[in-house]
Amino acid sequence: MTQDIARTETILIVDDEKSICTSLRDVLAHDGHRVLSVTNGATALQILAHEAVDLIVLDLNMPEMNGLELMHIIHTQWPLTVIVILTGYGTLDSALSALRHGVHDYLLKPVSPDEIKSSIRQGLEKRQRMLRRNKLLTHIENNVRELTQDHIQGVLALDPLSKSIPPAVIQTDNLVIDLQQHRAMLNSHEIDLTPTEFNTLVVLVENRERVMSYTSIVQETHGYACSKQEARALIKTHISHLRQKLEFHTQNPCPIVNIRSVGYMWSDTKTRRATEAEP
Repeated sequence: MTQDIARTETILIVDDEKSICTSLRDVLAHDGHRVLSVTNGATALQILAHEAVDLIVLDLNMPEMNGLELMHIIHTQWPLTVIVILTGYGTLDSALSALRHGVHDYLLKPVSPDEIKSSIRQGLEKRQRMLRRNKLLTHIENNVRELTQDHIQGVLALDPLSKSIPPAVIQTDNLVIDLQQHRAMLNSHEIDLTPTEFNTLVVLVENRERVMSYTSIVQETHGYACSKQEARALIKTHISHLRQKLEFHTQNPCPIVNIRSVGYMWSDTKTRRATEAEP
C-alpha cells in the first residue's frame, strides 16, 4: 500500500553534478516515481513555486546558493516537503544544521541504489504522515473558527452596543480583506490566495504608502529574521504570483510597487513610482 502511494509522488533532485542527477533519476523513475532534476538552487526554487514536490534529494556543495542555504528556505517556505541530504562533503556542522531543519536523512556519496531507495521510501511515508496530521489540524482550526464566529454573532445579537466594535476587515480602493475568514475580494471577486500570499498582502496593505524591506516582510509573514538576499529570494515568487492574481481582476496597474534593491510598497495613488519589471 505504501508503494502505491509513493508512486504518485514527485521527487526533485538538486545536484550540480549532471551525472548524479541522471543516475538518480533513472533509479527512481524505474521505481515508478515522477522525478525532476536541476543543477542549482535558483532553478529548484522556481520549480517549487510551481510544482507540488513531495521529497527533495539535495546536494550541499553547489555554487552560488549552497545546499544549506536552499535547505533553510525550503524548510521555511515548504515545511511539509521532505529533504534527504546526499553529499560527498559531509561535516559535523552541516549534519547538525540539517538535523535542526528537520531533514529526514543525511547520506554520504557514494550511496547504493538500495540505500537511497530505502531512504526515499521512508521519507515519503513520513510525508504522508505529516499531510494527514496537517489535514487534521486544519479541520480542527476550521471548527474552532466557526465556533468563534457563532459566539461573536451571538454576542452581537444579545448586546446591540457591541455592534460598534470594528470588524476585522481592511479595505482600500476596491480591495476588501477579511482577516478573520482569511479572504480577499477585489472588485467583488474573491482572490484565490495561498496562506503566504494572503499574509504578504495583509502586511503590504496595512503599511500602504510605506516601503517594506525584504527582511521586514519576511519577519512579518514568517516570523524570523534573515539576510536581505535570502529574504528577497524567499518572497520574490510570492509577490509575482500575488501580482498576477490581483491584475486578473482589474484593469488598473498592480498597486504592489517594487523599490529597487530595497523592498515593496502598496500604493493606492494613481501615479505610481517607476519600477523595474521584475517582482
